[in-house]
Amino acid sequence: MPRIDDYITARKIAVEKLSNEPFDIILERSGFETDDENGFRVPFLNRVYRVGHPDLDFEDLSNTGQEIPIQEQILILHYMSATSPQALSGNWVSYREIPGASFYFSAFVKRAVDPLKKVFGSNVSGLTKAAEQLNGRPVEPGDVGFEFAVLPKVPMQLILYAGDEEFPAEANVLFDRTVGEILSPEDIAWLAGMLVYRLIAISKSNPTS
Repeated sequence: MPRIDDYITARKIAVEKLSNEPFDIILERSGFETDDENGFRVPFLNRVYRVGHPDLDFEDLSNTGQEIPIQEQILILHYMSATSPQALSGNWVSYREIPGASFYFSAFVKRAVDPLKKVFGSNVSGLTKAAEQLNGRPVEPGDVGFEFAVLPKVPMQLILYAGDEEFPAEANVLFDRTVGEILSPEDIAWLAGMLVYRLIAISKSNPTS
């Protein structure tokens, strides 16, 4: 389990790298928009951040009053640092198919797949209503499935097969094949968990769902 010092160090390294890169280059490769000449507008799940340049300071434009988790900041900074592919492949792969992901597979399952099954395996309507608030686009596989544009060049699909008295719920998380060129397997596992837990939080805040 990483310590807070590890997160602080990881953020510092990412900031040092990005602060020395031209604003226009980062803007083009990230796919983010700019709200002014020195800031990136970063939609992330159901919040919107402004990330300044060259200091890479984060501001929550959503006015939620909540602290911006350092794990989210690091992940967004890592995404901004990546030399992204020019276009998505359109081919969806499981986490195991991402190069180097096998080492983090158990953490990925614990952070994303298991919570998705546990919370929504018998509450498909809850997932549907929560996904709508994150602009999830319905997809065909599973009893219910949604595609999310989590980051401009990192789409993600959540697929859920509801459980019943005979069979337990099953779930999967799919990624565009290019994701391993953008984020590390560890970051991908974190990102999947962030999406699932944000959906859980939305569902719990609307108990009638």
